[in-house]
Amino acid sequence: MKKMIIISIVAFIGLSAQAGRNQNREHRQEKRIGQGVQSGELTKHEAKRLARGQKKVDHYQKKAMADGEMSVEEKAKLEKMQDRQSRKIRRQKHDAQSRPEAPAAEQPAAPVESEK
Repeated sequence: MKKMIIISIVAFIGLSAQAGRNQNREHRQEKRIGQGVQSGELTKHEAKRLARGQKKVDHYQKKAMADGEMSVEEKAKLEKMQDRQSRKIRRQKHDAQSRPEAPAAEQPAAPVESEK
């Protein structure tokens, strides 16, 4: 009986650690997307697409954990989805596209020196 309880606790801790690892990774990827938008490396369209991909990963993780366990196959699929999403983020941040600069009217004007 004690052995069964110990095994259950160890399995629960393992699942919690796996879920925590996946959530940390998702959080880091979402942060990368936000940083890309701030720096101008990502356009609004790219950021939306990447956020949609993150949502799919999150949805799959919730679905996989619905029964309280994540099988080896589910873990592998989730890891593959996160790897793919990470590559997409990197590719989009380092492509030739960037968010256009603010129009000249919105940018502060340089001080004009008057000649005397």
